[in-house]
Amino acid sequence: MNNLVQLSGNLLETAFILYLIATLFFGGGIRENRNRDKNAGPNKWSKIAITITIIGFVSQLGYFILRWIAGGHAPVSNMFEFTTFFGMMLVGAFVIIYFMYKLNALGIFALVVSMLLIAYGSMFPSDISPLIPSLNSHWLYIHVTTAAIGQAILSLSFVAGLIYLLKSINTEEKGKRSYWLEMIMYSLVLVVGFMLVTTTFSVAEYKAEFNWIDKAGNEKVQSYAMPALVGPHEGELITENKLAPKIFMPAIIDAKRLNSMIWTLLAGTAIYWIIRLVARKRISTLLKPLVKKVNLDLIDEVGYRSVLIGFPVFALGGLIFAMIWAQIAWTRFWGWDPKEVWALITFLFYAAFLHLRLSRGWHGEKSAWLAVIGFAIIMFNLIAVNLILAGLHSYAA
Repeated sequence: MNNLVQLSGNLLETAFILYLIATLFFGGGIRENRNRDKNAGPNKWSKIAITITIIGFVSQLGYFILRWIAGGHAPVSNMFEFTTFFGMMLVGAFVIIYFMYKLNALGIFALVVSMLLIAYGSMFPSDISPLIPSLNSHWLYIHVTTAAIGQAILSLSFVAGLIYLLKSINTEEKGKRSYWLEMIMYSLVLVVGFMLVTTTFSVAEYKAEFNWIDKAGNEKVQSYAMPALVGPHEGELITENKLAPKIFMPAIIDAKRLNSMIWTLLAGTAIYWIIRLVARKRISTLLKPLVKKVNLDLIDEVGYRSVLIGFPVFALGGLIFAMIWAQIAWTRFWGWDPKEVWALITFLFYAAFLHLRLSRGWHGEKSAWLAVIGFAIIMFNLIAVNLILAGLHSYAA
């Protein structure tokens, strides 16, 4: 079993490296296309890039299968497994779309988002643990994998929307449109900040423990992997020579996870402003050359088709299969758990997206902004709901 787990981890690392290499080749493909006829088809850089991407996807698929064999259940039961599977499905959706539209810019941004997801997931414990009773069901892989596939396809609409906005908005002007576009760049940098700060304290082997009282009045011990800026409810630091927090959270808030998010905000903000000061321009302006040759109508169609396909898949996995499993596990179809509520919000948002596009003619930039908001909802569901809000789905963290 240990050998299988190690081999699966090696395959995941290999996939990540291959995605990174493919991103560089897609960049080379964009550069070469500047001097080529638009109808000339993919150049050699693009062909190499998509080939490497497919090899990386197969490698990550091997990781998924081996981990399934080693654990005896679908590897989507915690944050590490779900997020890496999410990233893999995003790459799979991109590969299919690429052969339809041959867009190099889509490859760069889709692979970067996928790598950020995989790297983010890798910051969480990767140990294979036995399933808790409520998860020990075939509905685990039916519900969770279908929901993840749907979200991955929907996320591809965000990639297309982001490219559209970078192409259509003058990032050097002062206005709401350019401001919010730059905020998207800032949010992506925050993910990099999370990975950096988590890795730093992990290498330093930082650990601080607190005695605290949970909302049921039970005394427990909580271990922090980062210096505590906020402490648990009625917490008492029991590790010597560690930072003692000045603020303690109420029992309904997971202080440890909130602490991680504060460190993410601090580190990500620092990285963002370092980039701004060195480049002397906005990050969105730095990325402008990558989308210079993009056809706006084509990328708008990619975003629309991604929602058209991803929406019913997510509805099936995130709502219908989820309610069936909830009835089996908890004897009720619906219970207003935070995860259930945000799954419903995601469904309603993309239903509104399709309604506004088909009935009100919200094409182009309006559609691109909606795709960005939709991805923000998906990420809130993945990160904030799992890491901060307590509920029946808290095991995912």
